[in-house]
Amino acid sequence: MTILNVPGMNCGHCRAAVEQAIASVDSAATPHIDLGNKIVSLESAASDQKIIDALAARGYPATVAA
Repeated sequence: MTILNVPGMNCGHCRAAVEQAIASVDSAATPHIDLGNKIVSLESAASDQKIIDALAARGYPATVAA
């Protein structure tokens, strides 16, 4: 499981945009979005970097949680 910090998320629109960004890289991914903590956890066949790049392209820079 990958856990990403996505500090720019704060509303339902953000949630939808993040879900779409992840689906654009891996339509079978299973993201779980925690808006309160600004964290996305997911199972994906795509690399972490591809997911991070897709999020950044939509205005949601992300980092892998430590």
